Amino acid sequence: MPSAALVESSTLGPLVAGVGVPLAVPPPELVLVLVDTSASSPAQAIADDKASKHAGLWRRHRSMVHYIHTCDARGATVDSETLQSPGSGGVHRGPPPGVAHKGPRVHPASQAKRSMGKLVDGKWHDVWYDTAQSKGRYQRKDASFRSWVTPDGSAGPSGGAGFAAERGRYHLYVSLACPWAHRTLIFRKLKGLEDMISVSTVNHFMGPKGWTFDAAPGPLADTANGTRLLYEVYLKADDRYTGRVTVPVLWDKAGSTIVSNESGEIIRMLNSAFDGVGASAGDYYPPALRSEIDAVNARVYPTLNNGVYKCGFATTQEAYAESFTALFETMDWLDERLSRQRYLCGDTITEADWRLFTTLIRFDSVYFGHFKVNRRRLADYEHLWAYTRELYQVPGVAATVNMHHIQHHYYGSHPTVNPSRIVPLGPAIDFDEPHGRAL
Repeated sequence: MPSAALVESSTLGPLVAGVGVPLAVPPPELVLVLVDTSASSPAQAIADDKASKHAGLWRRHRSMVHYIHTCDARGATVDSETLQSPGSGGVHRGPPPGVAHKGPRVHPASQAKRSMGKLVDGKWHDVWYDTAQSKGRYQRKDASFRSWVTPDGSAGPSGGAGFAAERGRYHLYVSLACPWAHRTLIFRKLKGLEDMISVSTVNHFMGPKGWTFDAAPGPLADTANGTRLLYEVYLKADDRYTGRVTVPVLWDKAGSTIVSNESGEIIRMLNSAFDGVGASAGDYYPPALRSEIDAVNARVYPTLNNGVYKCGFATTQEAYAESFTALFETMDWLDERLSRQRYLCGDTITEADWRLFTTLIRFDSVYFGHFKVNRRRLADYEHLWAYTRELYQVPGVAATVNMHHIQHHYYGSHPTVNPSRIVPLGPAIDFDEPHGRAL
């Protein structure tokens, strides 16, 4: 643990730098905790320091932390965030008045219950999302690995070349809880790629180290790389990687690297790249419908697929209300659209339907309560609810849905949203109920 030092602020009073300062009561407005980020997880190091008689002090008062400044191992700034404290009357941005950042690295001990982290210059940090600069709005970062598997290995729309479609060459890392990863499992199933592309499933619980392959009903060990932590897979591809560690991940066993961690692009690879090496028939992104599919995706992704997260991870009422309104405008629009046609782009199931399905299948069980999108249930939409059941009943799709993983991940892994981690016992949903969609 780093050595302790007391820092004075001309306007906010004493700040605490380090751990172990003999402070009986923390300052009323701001606590700044400085720790060495060379540790694998600084926040966890504090929480795990059972020998420190002051560790409990930080755990009890972590909600009072207001300003967070994160540096990498060389001291370069990689992230800054602000947190509102009860009764603080606002949010500060930038260093507190009168405090110069030097000496030890800076990292919060206040968010030890975050259960979401990222790599910074190849080092793991248990860091929640920063919504200070976005006025409480959750903003998802773009995926970092964007190459493409193609029939002949030529370069795709982004990234480098060299990833030819071959049987047994690629490995898919997924979570059964994650809607983005779920898309890839559906396409792997529909296109008959189970014998061509191996798969590993992470544990549903995302803890201080992120996604793991810890044993539990459902997870499949990492047979491609033998890792216990998903972030170790990212480090095999780039040992200085900075960013979130997400699923799905399409791994190239031949080149020992990540091809892509962008779900929308992975499903397009699975849709057509392997057709020449034995994939099942079926084109879910047909040329004649591409412009319509793209238009539907352009509305559904930001307002509904990602919109549920914007509601659930919002940190201001304004940000939440903005996303909530847009989400239900899209739900209403979809229900009306499906009153006139069987699928989103006509009488054929396309990529747009499967991208929507993985959000809808989680809506009543998780998003309605956990993310506070509670104006109407999916079951209250006549056409949208029947449509969801029809897609669920497509042969092979039900096997990709694991409601235990879905509910236990969200309610158990987001303590900032659900501090008790209690998992609801309901609702009871029958996705096998006849859908009556033969229009």
